[in-house]
Amino acid sequence: MSNKEVKAALKSAREAINNKEFKEVLKHCKAVLKLEKNNYNAWVFIGKAASELEQPDQSQAAYRKAVELEPEQLLAWQGLANLYENTDQWDFKDELPNVYQKLVELYARTDKNKSYDMIKKLSEIYQSDREYLKLAKVWLQLVQLKEEEGVDKKELVQLLQKMTQLISDCISEEEQNSETQQHLITAFEKAMILTEPVPGEEHKKLSADYIKCLSKLPHEEGKMKEACESMLSAYPNETYALEVLSSYYLKTNSMDEDAVSCFSRLLELSPNSGLGHLGLGTKALQEGRYKEAVDDLEKGIKKMNLATGWYSLAEAQFKIHRHADSAVSCSQGLNICASEDKKLRDKLLRLKLEALVRSEGEQAADQALETFSQITEAEQDPVLIALKGRAYLNKGQIEQSFKLLSELEASNPNLSQGLALRGLAHLAEGQLQLAEQSFLQAAKQTPDSGEYFFFLGKLYWDMGSETRKDRSKSHTHLLKAAKLDPHLSCAFRYLGHYYREVANDNARAQGCYRKAFQLNSDDSESGAASVDLSMGQGDMDSALTTLESVIEKATPGSAKWAWMRRGLYYLKVGEHQQAIADLQAALRADPEDWICWECLGEAYLNRRSFTAALKAFGKAHQLQPSSIYSVYQAAAIKQTLGKFKEAVDEYLQITTQQDYVPALKGLGECQLALAKNLMEDCRDGGAIDLIQQAIHNLFRAVQLRPDLSCLWKLLGDACTAVRVVSPNRAQVVVPTLLTGFDSSPQDRMLNQAQTLKAGERCYAHALKLMPEVASLWYDLGLNYYHQATISPCPSDEHQNSYSLNLEKAQQCLKKAIQMDSENYSYWNALGVISMTKGLDSYALAQHCFIKSIQVEPNNVVAWTNLGTLYLKKDNIELAHEAFKIAQSLEPLYVNCWIGQALIAERVGSYDTMDLFRHTTELSTHMEGVKGYAYWVCSTLLDKSNRDSELYRYNIVQMNAISAAHVALCKYTERIQSDPDAFIMLGYLNEHLQLKRQALQAYQRAVELLQSTSSSEVSIFSLGSYARALCNSGQWEEAVQVYKSTPLQDLSELVGLALAYCRAGLYPESISAYERALAVTSNEKEKAYILTALALLQHRQGNLDSAKTLLFKCSVLKEPISESLLCLCALGLVHSDATLAAAALTELLKQGSASGGVVEQRCLLTCSLLALQGNYSAVQREASRAVHSNPGNPSLWTLLSRVIPQYYPRKAQGGAVAGHIACLFSMTQGKRALLFSGVNQVACGRHTREDPHRNALKTMQKAVLLCPDDPAAWAGLMAACHTENTSCYLSGSTLPRQSLEHTLMSVVSEKVRSVEEMERPLAQALEGWVLQQAVTGLMQQGQLEQAEALCTQVLNVSPEHPAVMLSLTQVQCQRLLMADVLPDQVLEQLNKVVMMNPTNLGAWHVHQEGSCVRPRMPLKVAGPVRLLVLSIYCQLEAQGRWSRNKLRTFQM
Repeated sequence: MSNKEVKAALKSAREAINNKEFKEVLKHCKAVLKLEKNNYNAWVFIGKAASELEQPDQSQAAYRKAVELEPEQLLAWQGLANLYENTDQWDFKDELPNVYQKLVELYARTDKNKSYDMIKKLSEIYQSDREYLKLAKVWLQLVQLKEEEGVDKKELVQLLQKMTQLISDCISEEEQNSETQQHLITAFEKAMILTEPVPGEEHKKLSADYIKCLSKLPHEEGKMKEACESMLSAYPNETYALEVLSSYYLKTNSMDEDAVSCFSRLLELSPNSGLGHLGLGTKALQEGRYKEAVDDLEKGIKKMNLATGWYSLAEAQFKIHRHADSAVSCSQGLNICASEDKKLRDKLLRLKLEALVRSEGEQAADQALETFSQITEAEQDPVLIALKGRAYLNKGQIEQSFKLLSELEASNPNLSQGLALRGLAHLAEGQLQLAEQSFLQAAKQTPDSGEYFFFLGKLYWDMGSETRKDRSKSHTHLLKAAKLDPHLSCAFRYLGHYYREVANDNARAQGCYRKAFQLNSDDSESGAASVDLSMGQGDMDSALTTLESVIEKATPGSAKWAWMRRGLYYLKVGEHQQAIADLQAALRADPEDWICWECLGEAYLNRRSFTAALKAFGKAHQLQPSSIYSVYQAAAIKQTLGKFKEAVDEYLQITTQQDYVPALKGLGECQLALAKNLMEDCRDGGAIDLIQQAIHNLFRAVQLRPDLSCLWKLLGDACTAVRVVSPNRAQVVVPTLLTGFDSSPQDRMLNQAQTLKAGERCYAHALKLMPEVASLWYDLGLNYYHQATISPCPSDEHQNSYSLNLEKAQQCLKKAIQMDSENYSYWNALGVISMTKGLDSYALAQHCFIKSIQVEPNNVVAWTNLGTLYLKKDNIELAHEAFKIAQSLEPLYVNCWIGQALIAERVGSYDTMDLFRHTTELSTHMEGVKGYAYWVCSTLLDKSNRDSELYRYNIVQMNAISAAHVALCKYTERIQSDPDAFIMLGYLNEHLQLKRQALQAYQRAVELLQSTSSSEVSIFSLGSYARALCNSGQWEEAVQVYKSTPLQDLSELVGLALAYCRAGLYPESISAYERALAVTSNEKEKAYILTALALLQHRQGNLDSAKTLLFKCSVLKEPISESLLCLCALGLVHSDATLAAAALTELLKQGSASGGVVEQRCLLTCSLLALQGNYSAVQREASRAVHSNPGNPSLWTLLSRVIPQYYPRKAQGGAVAGHIACLFSMTQGKRALLFSGVNQVACGRHTREDPHRNALKTMQKAVLLCPDDPAAWAGLMAACHTENTSCYLSGSTLPRQSLEHTLMSVVSEKVRSVEEMERPLAQALEGWVLQQAVTGLMQQGQLEQAEALCTQVLNVSPEHPAVMLSLTQVQCQRLLMADVLPDQVLEQLNKVVMMNPTNLGAWHVHQEGSCVRPRMPLKVAGPVRLLVLSIYCQLEAQGRWSRNKLRTFQM
């Protein structure tokens, strides 16, 4: 085939490729190769066709053949690249970079862009295959092509930056060979040369990247420093280069001048740079500046959490003996230290172990032992074993420590750590001599160890005073320890102890304490001692500065000593609020510090926060019960708050244990204050007791401190306080030394004058000690004045006369005014003394009062005294003006109101009584009390004004009787020589139904008036006394007293007649009434006396004479309702319904009644209806009265009383009526409560029916309100019986058994104490209670007890019919239970029934007995049945039995 055919075949092959007929391609190409074996295009076409036919090996072989034929042709290389790219075979992938590299060379000649593409693909392959050297070469080749092409610098820089970034990232992932690093450095250098402008952002970034790259290359330190310097020169404010350098210096631990300069420059630019602080801290650590190292390292570690940084910090902290912090730092370093860095971990563990051992404490020891177990090969290190032994010692395991020590000494006998451990072990056992030997040997082995010398110095200090004073012992070793280890704070602390306690050199001591505290801010002992010495030397600023520096750094709950001392400082300078805040902060650190609680209480007290101070001192006393100060302060606060009783109890806790003068003084003051309070309330007996106690307690204080003027002054006050009480009560037992008599171990009893004289001596003694105190002259003057006023005519030769005492008082007050003329009290007292009887210097008194007012215009006392002076001189207008001003100044000052009341009394004003009443409401003043009592009694004696508005207001609404009575009781307690007061008191007691008290008051008045028997007051008091005797039941004594009166007045004669009557002397009584009838002044008085005579005639059995006298009363011109009431009652008593009805009719004609008269009329009407047998009308009449007067509790009570007796079917309404009466009036309600309970019993109201409102609860209340009423106890028995009956009928257990004996005994006891007039009714009630008790016992089946009870009563009253009936019932009941009833028993039963024909229970038992004995003769049974029938008929006629029951019985 010719050349032309080859070309045709190649053309056909090319067309077949375009048509994708690849087999045809192979066919044509094979034909060509047959002709021309080395045809380049044929081999290329075969490669292409084989590739498309998925025959990669044949395709590769074809392309390789073509490449061999013409290696510089692109077509085969391109096909080979496509084949390798599209075929997933590892051998193809390995060959692809070579193909790309060839294409780069070929394209570089023809097409630069395709060459760049090939380089890009080649770069990606090298990057993915981590062939960084080839990658670098490819990029450099690209840069070279770009340079040859002539691109601008900016594009070249971008390519270089991309290359450096790519290669740098690769280096960070894996260490590269030096050639790659050099290519990278070359790229950076070339880029930096081409980069513009300089300086600029691009250049700065590229420089930073270059430095970063160099920092990763350990062998390029020089270039890295040069690059950093170059960047710093171009960009002096940038910190990156400094940071890289700092990191390099720290990593290499190179701390030369360049490194320090780098760290400093970095901190200048970035003050918070962690690298800078770490670098300076490391440098300081190397140079021994440990405190600075700690500060810098702590700052650096906060920014950069490096294990090496933590180790350096822990080492620095250990050097300055912050062992606990060092252990914590080691733990932090261990947490972040890489597990591969075994060397650093081992160093951290060792340092942590040593720090924990020196931290002491059991918890730290446990951590140390745990750390020891984590150190590799620790058991082979003798130093670590010694540390382990010290850990055992810290835990208190001495035996374990000795065991470990013996093993250690066997292998290392001269190890200093082992010797120190032995010394510490001996010290723990208390063997000080052995410890000394061990420490000496340890110090000899290691003479540069400050710790061992400190152990020796401390040991010598603890041995006692001798070794402390020996300078060669404690002082020398401590000083050497401080020199060897200047950071050992405890050595400086003990040196401070030595200089303060032994050498007495406070300046050096303060310097040592200050140094110790500077070294260890947690050393509270040194800090406190330094501050205390500064304060002691007056250097408060230095002390305060120290305290504030500690407090600023303190966390909550720490630095107690600093908080407390600053609080005491503020307390001293008067800044109480700040002191409280600081002391509270101190207590948060130690809540159990009782001294701090006392200081806090003191701060509260100075701030006047008494309640808070009281709680603080109480807490202090709770924590330290033996502390007297807290108890004293608590008592003083209570005294300030006016809680004198509580304060006395607190003071007594102290004074019973020891003689503490402030407590004795406070106790005396409180007792004196309590006495004054009691005297204000006129409780003079208790006041005298307290004054006596105060004198004795103050005398105890004076014996201890006789040089204190205040104690003598208080003694004088206590003695002078007796001036207020009654002379006969002012009997005070005082120490003999105060009496002025001969010294005697026994105390003396002094009267009022003698006690005041003792007070004079006390004031004189106080003046001897402090003669220039004006208040003492004032007190002495008042004492002289009181001596004069209580005994104007003294008889004792040792006492001055009345005028002399007044003159002395006046001179003392003048002396006080000379010393202090601006004290208004002195002027006022001088005025009072000057206007006293005997001096009568009214002009001087007026001048003094006016001067007192000028000194103090708001002087209510001076204005009142001035008004009194004007009133005494009868100048009413000026007195009124003065009193009015005093009232405006102080409306609660009682004296000015008394002055106004006296003025009103003089001018006859209606407001007099109201003014006196107001004085008694303000306080108890003797003049006001007597004035008010006088006006109350005067108003009560005037019976003509009872219906006036003034009477209702002054007496009723103002509760005048009770108020005046209370006030007058206090008056007579104080002033026991005023007969008028006792007469008024007796009169008020009578009004209040206080009979015994009235009798005592009248008796005292009579005793006081015995010397003036002829006066009207004496006669009035005798008559009142006799009347009181009558009211008290002392009739014979009343007769004798009445006979001692002139018996000329109607009241005296009537009183004598009544006394005769009550004494049973009726003829004498009638004679006295007839004498009284002769002196009557009007018809009304005559009617009353005639009525009384009628009652006496009736008492003597003269019914007709009584009726005649009562009829005679009714025909008088002025008839009285009382006579008609008596006439009606007379008819009712004698069952004369006609007489009772006539009298009642006349009584009702007198018109409407009010008050008690309405109740009397209603009661009489009901009684008349009952007498007539109209029982239902009784209830209607009472109801009608209640409807007419619904506000009258007496009528409600009456309604509740009559219903159960006359109309029991409405007992429920009766109970409601009694309840309403209770609500209206408690006085009436006491009785109404009993009636309400009776109604509830009648209607069967028990607890099962109503647990809240029932008979039992009501009767219990009645007994509680009226425990002396036998009827109430009887009602309670009935209620209990009702409850038992209810339970009996329901079949349940009886809840209240065996109460019959108790309740019956109570009723019998109460019956004995009732009045004679009520005795018959009470005895009847007693008989009913007996029957009730027997019934209850029978119901409970206790027949023997019932029989014994009846027999016991019959022994006392043999003929008591009710008891005999009860006994027969019991006996019959026992026989009936046995179904045996002998004839003699039935006969006895008949006899008893005939004796009690109206007793239903007797007939019931008789009927049961008749049923048991059917053989009873008809002649007996018939009459019995008829008799029973007749009784039931009578009951029916009375409305007490229902017709149904009667019809049942008849059947």
